[in-house]
Amino acid sequence: MELKNKYGQTALIAGASEGLGAAFSRYLADAGFNLVLVARRPGPLQKLAEELAKNHKIETSCIPCDLAANDAAQKIEDALEGRQVDVLVYNAALSFIGPFLDDTEEHTDQIVQVNMFTTSKLVRRLGEKMVTRGRGAVILMASLAGFQGSGYLSMYAATKAFNRVFAESLWYEWKDKGVDVMACCAGATSTPNYLNTKPGKTDFFAPPVQRPEQVVNECFKKLGKKPSHLTGRANRLVSFLMHRVLPRKMAVKIMGDSTRNIYRI
Repeated sequence: MELKNKYGQTALIAGASEGLGAAFSRYLADAGFNLVLVARRPGPLQKLAEELAKNHKIETSCIPCDLAANDAAQKIEDALEGRQVDVLVYNAALSFIGPFLDDTEEHTDQIVQVNMFTTSKLVRRLGEKMVTRGRGAVILMASLAGFQGSGYLSMYAATKAFNRVFAESLWYEWKDKGVDVMACCAGATSTPNYLNTKPGKTDFFAPPVQRPEQVVNECFKKLGKKPSHLTGRANRLVSFLMHRVLPRKMAVKIMGDSTRNIYRI
């Protein structure tokens, strides 16, 4: 109940229906928060909402919404109908694995929309109210891929770098206004989306895959203490070697080589 006492009553999770989003939802439900769950597919979303409402005796509601739509943030705000949101978790993300030029321009635009534009719009709309109240929290999911150039993950890596820098910047701006902001940076995580990419055998510079629950537990332990946190001890070790020991050119090469090998590109 410590989180609820600190931040309020209601949490909104964008990209909630499975994987990390579902893990965030379960963690917050266990902490006693009422939940607003947002994702594109209404079926899995409703199933999770019913499960959490039954098991945790909380109020849940669903907002089916395509976060790649230009007006996604407005649709979410309209669907809230004035309900207060005390914790925002933006977990939704699109990606493409492969050479940049193999993806379509339309899909590239969708990646930018989901990973950056809808993120910033939703943070503005909900975060401004938190700052006015002097209470709240915002968590943006970032990635180890966004710490340097990542060949064959170019748009995903670039947009996740945006999320990390955006969250760190707001951490500074809002830290004395009662609103905690943090970028939760994860490496490979055994979500359905990750497993559906059918990754091959990893190499030395690819740390063990984490479970969604491990990432979420670490995230909440660090919320309010750091502007960003890279989950997983092995991820932090690899990051230290790549960014404090090796030249940046080598770090970029390692990331590109690793992705190429894992996905047999």
